[in-house]
Amino acid sequence: MRLSLRSLLHHGIRNCVRICIGSAALSLSGLSFAATAGNCTSWPAWEHFRQQFITKDGRVVDHSGSIKPTVSEGQAYAMFFAMAANDQTSFKQLLHWTGNNLAGGDLTVRLPAWQWGQRADQSWGVIDHNSASDADVWMAYSLLLAGDIWGNASYSALGSLLAQRVLREESLDLPGLGFSLLPAPHGFDLGEKRWKLNPSYVPLQLLRWLAIKEHDLRWQQMAQASFRLLIQSAPKGFSPDWIIYQTTPSGRASFSPDLNGAEKGDGGYNAIRVYLWAGMLHAQDPERSRLLRHFAPMAALTEQLGYPPEFVNIQTGEAKNPGSTGFSAALLPFLSSGQHSKALQQQTLRIQANGIRPDAYYDQVLALFGLGWQEKRFAFLPDGRAEFAWQAAACH
Repeated sequence: MRLSLRSLLHHGIRNCVRICIGSAALSLSGLSFAATAGNCTSWPAWEHFRQQFITKDGRVVDHSGSIKPTVSEGQAYAMFFAMAANDQTSFKQLLHWTGNNLAGGDLTVRLPAWQWGQRADQSWGVIDHNSASDADVWMAYSLLLAGDIWGNASYSALGSLLAQRVLREESLDLPGLGFSLLPAPHGFDLGEKRWKLNPSYVPLQLLRWLAIKEHDLRWQQMAQASFRLLIQSAPKGFSPDWIIYQTTPSGRASFSPDLNGAEKGDGGYNAIRVYLWAGMLHAQDPERSRLLRHFAPMAALTEQLGYPPEFVNIQTGEAKNPGSTGFSAALLPFLSSGQHSKALQQQTLRIQANGIRPDAYYDQVLALFGLGWQEKRFAFLPDGRAEFAWQAAACH
């Protein structure tokens, strides 16, 4: 059964890529096309992800780790994908498992723990009770959106409570930067006016819509500070995984590479999402053009190498190791939006040649975002709200 599923997944990704080649060509020529019947009725890549990585009770499992971990990010992403597939059953199961296992049974009173799995004593449960703010933002956003599109008031209420808790527990007004998202409630205020931040945690489209939906100016302020973070943390056009923000007694603010972290200041598995989020911004987003121009060196490096690097030195642009085809999929929206036609063709062909590893959780997530956007299964509007192909009139 496992071999059959892998074969199906590989075949499904290849079919997705064939669709994406046409989509990319149409996008680059300035044309648009309506959602196909296939887009309206099914999403094979989501079905394969659901079968491979989601248990019957709604837990997203990363099979690559020895502890078979579940992270809150995976739960939140899967909820968004379930919405894109109009899969209300999976959405409900994912939400219930998250509340019951990551939030002590009640998401209305606490943020979800970021990691769950097999502990050292062989028992199963929460491994790290600290929350992850990127997951919490995606979860609040998805709940609020699901409340609207499926007419579920409880989802809307829970999403609003989570959004309020993110502002209260995971955010801080940083001197010289503004109201900013900390990666978690604990461990990222380093003292002496130094903070550790993650640029991939702040998709601008999500912050924009939360500002509108929640009628809270702090989300708008966070979007402004996050744009500054994205630009100033990547002086050469390469985003870091993690960055240190600091201010001096005189008030001078600066960013510096996180040389003490595991990535030694490089951009890799976190940073790849920065280009992904930027590429999926609507053409009318006020910051999209500048972000695409600022990160153009990543597109140029990818074209030069023929693949996105697994890690890149943000100060020198030195590449380290080829990134996976999941990285290639993550770059498709960025390369398409930035009109990098040669690099776009290279990465599309690379995915078609190799497929996406069917047993790699993170690669599959990146592919669902990148290929899903290319196939027009979802899009983000100017105000940040996501719109799905199945909502189109032709789908009803």
